[in-house]
Amino acid sequence: MKRIYKVCLSMLAFIMPAFVFAQEAAEKGLDEKIDDAFGWATGDYVQAVFYQIPFTDEIKIYWVLFPLILGALFFTVYFKFINLTGVWRAIQVVRGKYEDIEKFGAETLYGEDGIANGVDINNVDDIEAHIDEFSDEIANDGDIKDTIRDESSDGEVSHFQALTAALSATVGLGNIAGVAVAVSVGGAGATFWMIVAGFLGMASKFVECTLGVKYRDVGPDGTVYGGPMYYLTKGLKSMGLAGLGKVLAVLFAIMCIGGSFGGGNMFQANQAAQMVENITGGTESFLYGYKWAFGLFMAVFVGIVIIGGIKSIAKVTDKIVPFMVVIYVGASLWVIFARFDLIGEAFTQIIDGAFSPEGVAGGAIGVLIQGFRRAAFSNEAGVGSASIAHSAVKTKYAASEGLVALLEPFIDTVVVCTMTALVLIITGNVSSENAGLNDADAILLTSGAFESVISWFPYVLTLAVVLFAFSTMISWSYYGYQAWAYLFGRTTRTEYTYKILFCVFVVIGSAASLGNVIGFSDAMIFSMMVPNMIGIVLLAPKVKKELNRYMSAIKLKSKAID
Repeated sequence: MKRIYKVCLSMLAFIMPAFVFAQEAAEKGLDEKIDDAFGWATGDYVQAVFYQIPFTDEIKIYWVLFPLILGALFFTVYFKFINLTGVWRAIQVVRGKYEDIEKFGAETLYGEDGIANGVDINNVDDIEAHIDEFSDEIANDGDIKDTIRDESSDGEVSHFQALTAALSATVGLGNIAGVAVAVSVGGAGATFWMIVAGFLGMASKFVECTLGVKYRDVGPDGTVYGGPMYYLTKGLKSMGLAGLGKVLAVLFAIMCIGGSFGGGNMFQANQAAQMVENITGGTESFLYGYKWAFGLFMAVFVGIVIIGGIKSIAKVTDKIVPFMVVIYVGASLWVIFARFDLIGEAFTQIIDGAFSPEGVAGGAIGVLIQGFRRAAFSNEAGVGSASIAHSAVKTKYAASEGLVALLEPFIDTVVVCTMTALVLIITGNVSSENAGLNDADAILLTSGAFESVISWFPYVLTLAVVLFAFSTMISWSYYGYQAWAYLFGRTTRTEYTYKILFCVFVVIGSAASLGNVIGFSDAMIFSMMVPNMIGIVLLAPKVKKELNRYMSAIKLKSKAID
């Protein structure tokens, strides 16, 4: 408690000048000047990342979509449509069906021929009673020390907690505002391509999260470190590409830190503050001109959670994320079934719009681009960020967590984003008149769509936005810190330096004008995809071996039971 008390005092000491500055900036317009200066300094980089390749006068495609889409297609084919065949297996893993082999190893429990080694495999107490024996066997099976650590069941969170921690960083404002922008610009047909992008992204998530567990590090105290920084370094080194791996890892870490402060922090705080201000009266709101106070409130709670690391984060997200998803999907179904007579027409609009769009920018290609772009922003498949959270899972088989991770784009994009799109279409809010909406206005569009059927829902949506923002911030703080520690080392000083800075940016983000800052942070997040995608394509054969190893373990268990 003393440690937490000291840290909170330190945070307040740093934060107080920050919100005073933010308040002065709001009064003097200094935040806009800073934002303009930031845009001038980073504009070329942002334009390079989001450069659109002109194919015709009307059709322009972001180049960053090509590696994301082509990579996802490659993984889908290479792993024989794991995004379809692995779904049921993934659900079984989350439910704990294979917890025994993941903790002790299939050969240790059942022998190489699938015959149980004197253990009642249906009795958990009997298995637990042999834990010391199993541990001795694992430690003396002839493996080298580092291999034992890589193959151990060391970890800090369960499969479900790892999934919710990663989901908390992706299920958020992109599912509410991003979808509204996509269907406003691309029409109802953009929904179809969002679903396709989510389906393909499942394969990318499987690969990067399997690698995250395979090449993770485990500290002397049991703390787990993982993610692209580690599998790019260690994985490519094992292939004789140590130099390339090191360069890619450093580039990824730098971009991840930038993304954590911007898109994973300031943008979330800013949009949550705007939503609360709007629902409490707009210019008449008690927050008008004092959004820094909302940021300070959020910063304190964020700081309390992130001090505890991934265990503390997971304990929060495994409660918030299911609650958020159930409430939001439940409200969406309420609207959909309240207008059930329009469901058929909505799906007709989606299918027709996907292949024969009329009156939308860029025709069919334009619709496809909007769907893929917004889905990529939402689920981050191929970006590599989620593997940092998934690396902390307790398991001996890396592929088990890869399977769990493929559920993430399905929940985020195929389920949540589709629900938002259907609500917007059914309530008549898909219109070219809304094509110029920014994310802040798009949230209000979605809120209005729900309000047309559920009059009180904007209040619930405001709560959801705040929770979405909060959960995204705490997860991205973990991502950013892991990248920070990779570059600057793991000491108490470096840890709290990052965490205090993160909390300061929560306050600044709530009060400041962030147009160019957000453009830059989004560019940083998409830039993470470049080094990550290069690495995971090269390391795909390693993932296939891990998948085969895990499936063989499951077969051993099945043989023993039979």
